[in-house]
Amino acid sequence: MKGTFTARELDVMSLLWESGSGTVSEVRDRLSDDLAYTTVLTILRTLESKGYVRHESEGRAHRYYPTVERSDAGESALRHLTAKVFGGSAEALLAHLVSDKGLKPRDLARMRKLLEGEIDRRRESP
Repeated sequence: MKGTFTARELDVMSLLWESGSGTVSEVRDRLSDDLAYTTVLTILRTLESKGYVRHESEGRAHRYYPTVERSDAGESALRHLTAKVFGGSAEALLAHLVSDKGLKPRDLARMRKLLEGEIDRRRESP
């Protein structure tokens, strides 16, 4: 997946991922911000031109469907964030996450377990 989402696009995509689909009116009604119908339509058309959503006619309306998985978008966004904010260093990103005061000991333990599993997996692969 190439490119990243703008904040508005991500708001719309999150709603589509949660519900599976939506018309312009449905998406507009579920957004936390009060956006004009034409603004939401423009966002959906932009997402469609980028290949992130598709539409089907439903009477006079169009129903939009996500064409990318949330996890794929997350990976792309994380790579972009790591490159732009942390100078391409995954280690710096991880250090920032770990130093976050909001992490509970069980969260840190889970992260440690994931890292240890990844280290073991890489040692075993040729």
